[in-house]
Amino acid sequence: MVIASPACRSCHRTDGDIVLDLGAQPSSELFPKIDDPGPDELFPLRMWLCASCGLAQLADDADVPEEVVGAEPAALTTQRADAVRELVAAGALPSAGTAAEFPSPHGGTWLDLLAGHGFTPAPREEGADLVIDGCFGVMHERDQDAALRERAAAVRPGGRLVVQFHSLHAIVAGTQWNALRLGHYAYYSTPAMIGMLGRAGFTVTTARRFPLYGGTVALVAGRTSESPAVDTAAVDAVVAPELAAGMLRPGKVGALQHSVQRTAGSLREMLVAQRAAGRRVYGYAAASRAVSLLRLADLDSGLLRGVADASPGKQDRRMPGTDIPIITPEGLVAAEPDVVLVFVSELVAEARAALPEIERRGGTWVDAGAGR
Repeated sequence: MVIASPACRSCHRTDGDIVLDLGAQPSSELFPKIDDPGPDELFPLRMWLCASCGLAQLADDADVPEEVVGAEPAALTTQRADAVRELVAAGALPSAGTAAEFPSPHGGTWLDLLAGHGFTPAPREEGADLVIDGCFGVMHERDQDAALRERAAAVRPGGRLVVQFHSLHAIVAGTQWNALRLGHYAYYSTPAMIGMLGRAGFTVTTARRFPLYGGTVALVAGRTSESPAVDTAAVDAVVAPELAAGMLRPGKVGALQHSVQRTAGSLREMLVAQRAAGRRVYGYAAASRAVSLLRLADLDSGLLRGVADASPGKQDRRMPGTDIPIITPEGLVAAEPDVVLVFVSELVAEARAALPEIERRGGTWVDAGAGR
């Protein structure tokens, strides 16, 4: 299927293909109060792959209500420290100087870590020797071209820009179709991001891949006009597997569509069977990626009795598009569940350690965070 409009959020061309269609979905960042009966407003949720530059992106614009109130997983904090340590050890960053950061709606920062390596925080409007978009902020920008040019403009002469993102390769390889969500406008393969940075006048000098979310990539780039030294081996080590996997080809990326109904259908069948056996099933992590999964599986509180979340801002609310309540971790323990579905894979170990009572009372944790 070819979409004529809108134009690509990066290169502005209009040739491309719909590679994933999740139908009509509620906002994944607005959790209604438990006494709000709905119905919740729905929006089309589709991924479009640009045939010209290879950027995967939301096909549709919508004024989606959001109220981001999530808590950051410990795994994300750990990965950020790993990224700083590896990039500093490789000499990929300036030796010291000023650092500025573009924020993310989901929080997190590199600045405190960089302070330990001689960097002083600076307002990004004044420019800095090191500019960071390391907490997945740029994907929230509708105009990707303008967003990257803004970040590039904040880099002082001789400086570096760092961009970190959840890779499209990981999304496809792990059939993580529920990574697609409203408000997240772009999904980057490394080759596509290298091209985007090139159009902003920057050359990628090195690349690192980390295991978070199945594959998170950090790129460092300098001004092309300054002929920065490139660690070709490091860049190729990340790019080559993505090209071989077909991350610029709609037929390969479109394989995500095949797993949608299988995943949602299997989840519903499992919960129906658990209810028939008299077993109590709850969830853990009222994450944005769970919203489309629960809706496509057609779940309600009769099948999934509640979803626990550590974020106070989400408690006493409900999962968007459903009547499933969001409860406290303490409430989950008190419910004595037989099965707990964890909707963020990176939280499984963290949840088990925080709530050992679940297993002591015979409950089982199940990773439901990735597509299948």
